[in-house]
Parts: sequence; structure tokens; C-alpha cells
Amino acid sequence: MLTYGDGVCDVDINSLINFHQQHGKICTMTTIQPSSRFGVVNMEEDGTVNQFEEKPEDSGTWINGGFFVIEPGIKDYLSNPNIDEVMWERQPMYDLASNKQIVGFRHRGFWKCMDTMRDKEELEKLWETNPLWKKW
Repeated sequence: MLTYGDGVCDVDINSLINFHQQHGKICTMTTIQPSSRFGVVNMEEDGTVNQFEEKPEDSGTWINGGFFVIEPGIKDYLSNPNIDEVMWERQPMYDLASNKQIVGFRHRGFWKCMDTMRDKEELEKLWETNPLWKKW
């Protein structure tokens, strides 16, 4: 198991592991669909605005949620002699994708990163009122 440690979610670990085992890949990555921080404007080529959608919940885009299940075969993807300079999101993940050895587990529940002060404040407020990721 691997996580970046800068986010929280309510991913069902048992379901994630079962999904990983069913697919037989070296790596399973939890993927999420983040809600947009901004409203979306739909326009024609000439700039005519057709529609506004305020902070859409589902953009249709899946992103790396930062929770992984990894097999020992990952060592073959970490063979760079300058391993301290390798970014996990670059060479290893690109190589895994190129070799079709990474699969995405679609998590549709709660997920929130903590990259900014705003994120920290939102998570602290949730912790005080309704920590959706707290399952214990």
C-alpha cells in the first residue's frame, strides 16, 4: 500500500485490494473525480455563451487520488540509478501505463487533498462538524 499522505478519503480498502487482485497488474491507483473549484462556461466558437454551470460535481475527468496497491514487481520500474531524483508520477507511472501494468480503481466517495491553506481550513471545518472520511 502506498499513499502520498496529503489527502483524505473514505476509500474502502478491502474493495480496493479486491479490485487490485482481480486485475493482476503491478499497480492499482485509486482515481477520483474532483469537483471544480470554479464555475464552467459553455461557449460557441464565436464566444456566444450557451450555458453556465456553477462548480460542477462531475467533470468526467478522473485524476490520481493518491492511494495505491503495488506488487513487488514494482522494483523493475524503480531501477533508475538516481532513484532519489525520480518522481513517482513521472517515469514509474508512465512506464507502468506504457506496459499496461497499472489499473484505476474508481472511487466515487469522499476525497479531499490538502495542498493549500484553503484546503487545510476546509478539512479542519469538516473535522469539527462531519469528517466524512472518518470510519473508526
